Amino acid sequence: MSQAIADLFRRITCGVYVIGVAVGERHNAFTAAWVMPVSFDPLLLALSINPRHSSYELLKQGKSFSVNVLSREQMDVARHFGSPASTDKLASVAWRRGRDGTPLLVDALAWFECELTGECPAGDHVLALGRVIDGALLKPDAAPLTYRETGDMDGAAAIFPDRFF
Repeated sequence: MSQAIADLFRRITCGVYVIGVAVGERHNAFTAAWVMPVSFDPLLLALSINPRHSSYELLKQGKSFSVNVLSREQMDVARHFGSPASTDKLASVAWRRGRDGTPLLVDALAWFECELTGECPAGDHVLALGRVIDGALLKPDAAPLTYRETGDMDGAAAIFPDRFF
């Protein structure tokens, strides 16, 4: 583990998001920090997901995902959705189904709905590319939660290598 490398990477500005996936009546949501816009025309977002994550198959089968932007006041929501998938994490949170059935959090700062258009291997993760089909800004005055503000909530410091290669 390298705390120094983890601290370095926390200087890359990124937000904290709850990603929703669904296939029919099956649905799940999880916390992610690696989301970014990649195109204006068409509007595209990229999501980095570990292919061993329990939601990866739902993403592939459902061919869509939602990106729920969290505000600084929602650290507890980030922690809740970042916990292991042993229970239905959506059961205790207000949400509604999007156009493709993906979970949209009622209390999010904003949300996007995306249709999966492709994916690309990226080391121990996969970049999922999604065309934005809908979205809403729910709390225009709220500040987004950043990954740096979560500290080591996700335990990532233990995963970073000890040195650069």
